[in-house]
Amino acid sequence: MNSPKPDLGRIGIWAGDLDSYPMADVRTAATAIEDFGYGALWFPETTGREAMAQAGILLSATQRITVAAGAADIYARDAVTTAAAQRTLDEAFPGRFLLGLWESHPTLAHDVRGHLYGPAPETMSGYLDAVDAAPFGPPPAPEMSGAPRRILSVLDPDMLELAGRRAWGAHQMGMPAECTARSRAVLGPDALLAVTQFVILDAAGSHSADLARTYAAAALPNRRALLQELGFEDVDSLNDRLVDALIARGTANDITHRVTAHFDAGADHVSLYVLTAEPATPPIGQWQELAARLLA
Repeated sequence: MNSPKPDLGRIGIWAGDLDSYPMADVRTAATAIEDFGYGALWFPETTGREAMAQAGILLSATQRITVAAGAADIYARDAVTTAAAQRTLDEAFPGRFLLGLWESHPTLAHDVRGHLYGPAPETMSGYLDAVDAAPFGPPPAPEMSGAPRRILSVLDPDMLELAGRRAWGAHQMGMPAECTARSRAVLGPDALLAVTQFVILDAAGSHSADLARTYAAAALPNRRALLQELGFEDVDSLNDRLVDALIARGTANDITHRVTAHFDAGADHVSLYVLTAEPATPPIGQWQELAARLLA
C-alpha cells in the first residue's frame, strides 16, 4: 500500500495487561506513558474491554501520543462497524489513532465469540475488502485522506505479504530479532515494521527466571513452527536459549541492546511489553526507568 509510515516514534509501550487495570489506573497509565516521552501506546484485544471503546478512552486521557489498537480482533465486530469506528476516532483525534487488525485464534473466534474461524489470509483479505467498501459511518476527515491508517498484527509470512499489500505494514509480537530480519525481507524496505519485545527489568539477573519461562511457555503455541525455522530445536523443552531469545531480561542497558538488535534487523518501531509478577498493577516505575535509558 503506497502510503507514508505513521509517526510512532522509535519506542513505544505495549500495555498488554491494560484490561487488568481498574479504569482509573488505565487513565493514569496512559498519561504516564505519554509524559515519559514514548511515541505510541499499544494495547491488545482478547476477552477484556472492547478495542475501539478502549482506544477512545486512551485518546481522551492523552494529548499527543499515538494510540494503537495493536490487535483488534476481526471476529469482534463486523467490517462496517470497524470502518465506522476508525473514522469516528480519526475525526475526533486526527492523526493519533492507529488500527491494528488481528486474525484471532480458533478458540477465541469459535468458543468465545461463536463464529466459524476461516483461513487467515483469505478471511483477512475479505475483511479488508469489506472495510474499504463500507458505506456507513462518518466520511473520512480531509486530513485522513489516502490509505487507511492500519497495520496487520501477524506472524506468518503469508500474512506479512498481505500486510505489505493492504496496510501500512505489520506488527509482530514477541519474536527474536532474527525474525525481525526475516520479516523485513518479506515486507520490503518501505512498509512499516513494528515489533513488540517482552522485557523483564531485573538488575540482579537472578530473580525473574521463572517469570520469563512462564511467559515464554504462554507465547510458544503460536510461534512453535516459526522458532523451529529460525533454528531453535526442541522448542517444547523451553531451554534457556529459547527463553532468552523471547524474553529480554536484565538492566535497562541489557534491554537497550535487545531493542538495538531489532532496529539493526530492520524494525521501524519497537514497543516494550514490561512483564511483572503483578500484572494488575501498572509498571510505571519500570516504564520510567526504561524511558530514561532509551529516550534520553
